[in-house]
Amino acid sequence: MLFDLTDLRLFIFVAELKSLTRAAERMHLSLAAASNRIKELESRFGMRLLYRENKGVSLSPAGETLLAHAQRFMQQVELLKSDMQQYNNGIKGHIRIFANTTAVTEFMPHVLGTFLASHPQVNVALEERLNHDIVRGVQEGTADIGVAAGAVQGQGLEIINFSTDRLVLATAADHPLAQAGSIGFAETLEYPHIGLHEGSTLQHFLNRVVTDSGDRLNLRIQVRGFDAMCRMVEANVGIGILPQSAARRHSQTMKLALVDLSDDWAVRERSIVVQKLEALPAYARELVEMIRSEASG
Repeated sequence: MLFDLTDLRLFIFVAELKSLTRAAERMHLSLAAASNRIKELESRFGMRLLYRENKGVSLSPAGETLLAHAQRFMQQVELLKSDMQQYNNGIKGHIRIFANTTAVTEFMPHVLGTFLASHPQVNVALEERLNHDIVRGVQEGTADIGVAAGAVQGQGLEIINFSTDRLVLATAADHPLAQAGSIGFAETLEYPHIGLHEGSTLQHFLNRVVTDSGDRLNLRIQVRGFDAMCRMVEANVGIGILPQSAARRHSQTMKLALVDLSDDWAVRERSIVVQKLEALPAYARELVEMIRSEASG
């Protein structure tokens, strides 16, 4: 046989981590054992799969092909585990989710809390990613499920719209814009803004809107989440753009004024992204349905 499951898991980790050492640690293998497995793979296929570099490793064209097949193969293994779980309660499942900022901080904690309580044998890895990384992760098999907002396109993927995400402006109660019934984003740019960290999907989106319009966003400070943003807004450090659901929740405990944005892009569709819904393990399909029903509600 050309390979076993350990070989494939190791190779996937090497590709994701871009490090043989870190992949070996993840697999609980010695570096020598991991290196030998990769060398044996290359010997069996008769071609180079990795380029060894000073700062890590990168995939050769043949390695990229093997990675794509390995990821699909491991997905089928997870599906097999799920189907056999009714006969063997000792088998555990694992779901990898890439999601945007709003999903990670707002509704996914509640959804996952409910899901994991009823699925004690399933583990979930939830990572905040930008929209294009979410789509690419699902396409490449790095993620089983993606949750994104706004326009989402991905060849060969199933895109399931499940709710609407509206962005609003939050200001301090005594801010000059607090009494505006509705305002265009461009009209807010003369004021200091509170932004999210650069890895945030929302901040990336707003930066692109400003760049495309030729304007400049005056970022007074950047924070890690909506709670910190709203506290800064309440203290009149600046104004902030955030989802309506988060804004309303924080306005219950903070003195904030919420103003509608009149821009068309302020209303964004939320979508679940998968390669093929029916190919997911049963427990993963159940999680998708929970996201659809609970987040849309």
